[in-house]
Amino acid sequence: MSSSNLPYRPRRLRSTPAIRDLVAQTRLSPADLIYPMFLADGIAEPREIASMPGQYQHTLDSLKATAEHALEAGVRCIDLFGVPRDEDKDAEGSAAWAEEGVLNRGIRALREEFGDDLIVMADTCLDEFTDHGHCGVVGVDKQGSSVVLNDATVALYEKMALAQARAGAHIVSPSGMMDGQVGAIRGALDAEGYTGVAIMAYSAKYASAFFGPFRDAVGSSLTGDRRTYQQDPANARESLREARLDIEEGADFVMVKPAMAYLDIVGAIAAFSPVPVAAYQVSGEYAMIKAAGANGWVDEDAVMLESLTSIKRAGAEQILTYFAIDAARALR
Repeated sequence: MSSSNLPYRPRRLRSTPAIRDLVAQTRLSPADLIYPMFLADGIAEPREIASMPGQYQHTLDSLKATAEHALEAGVRCIDLFGVPRDEDKDAEGSAAWAEEGVLNRGIRALREEFGDDLIVMADTCLDEFTDHGHCGVVGVDKQGSSVVLNDATVALYEKMALAQARAGAHIVSPSGMMDGQVGAIRGALDAEGYTGVAIMAYSAKYASAFFGPFRDAVGSSLTGDRRTYQQDPANARESLREARLDIEEGADFVMVKPAMAYLDIVGAIAAFSPVPVAAYQVSGEYAMIKAAGANGWVDEDAVMLESLTSIKRAGAEQILTYFAIDAARALR
C-alpha cells in the first residue's frame, strides 16, 4: 500500500500532554490579559460586587494592592473604571473630567505607584458619571424624541480623554459608541501634545444582556436601554464597518464587546485589521462561569481557561477579563 493511501491518524498528535503542547496552535499568556477594575468614591474599605464574586469596588489602597498582585501574576495592563458618589453625578457627567474626580485620582495613583511598569488604561465614557445613566448628553431631536446627542457627547469625550491623559493614562478607551468619537479624541489629544496616548476603540459594542452585573459594579443610574447607540446583536456587517471607520480615525486597537457570544465578529475583524484586536469577556460571561463553578456544575478553572483560549483562537490579541489574575496564575 502506498503511503498516499494510508489513513490519517490525528490522534497520534494527541497522545501525551507534551505532544499536545508541542502542536498547540493557540497559546494563551498572562501578557494577553487586561484586568478591568473599579475605583469607588466614598468607601472606607473594598466592597465585593454581589453579582461578580471575587470582584470589588476598590479604595485607592486596595486598588494599588490588587494592581500589584496583577503585576506579580504577569498581567501588565489595568482597565480602570470610576464609580462616583450619587451626589457627584449630573446630567453631563462632569465628574468624569474633573481633576479630582474619582477616575482621574485613580489614574494618578497608579502611575505614581507603578510608573510605566503597569499599563494604565481608562474607560472613556460618561455612563458611570451621569445621573440618568446614559453614555452622553440626553436631549430632544427634531422629531421630538428623547435621544443621546452624538456631537454634544463627543465634545465631552474629548474633555474626558484629555483629563485622563493629564492624569497619566497610557491608553484611553472610548466605549460610548458615538459616531466620530475616535477621530475627535485623537485630534484633541494630539492638539494638546498627548500624541503618545493610545486609543483602544470599542468598535463593536453590542446592546447585550450580558452586561447586567457590570451595572451593579458601577452603580448605574440607567433606566431603559442603550439600543439607539449600541449595536444590534442581530447584525454583523455594521461591526466590520465600525471597526474600519475607527481604524481610519486613528484607533490603535479595536475591540469587540462582549466576547464569547460574538466570536464570529472577533474573527471577521481580525481577518482585516492592521491594528491589534481586543475582546472583552464581560461581567455576565464571568458571572455565569463563577456561578456554575460554585454549584459544581463545571470545573471553573478549566472553563475559565477554555473560554479565554477560544477568544484568542478567534483572533483576539488582547482579552479584557475579570479572570485575568486567576488565569495568569494558572498559566504560570
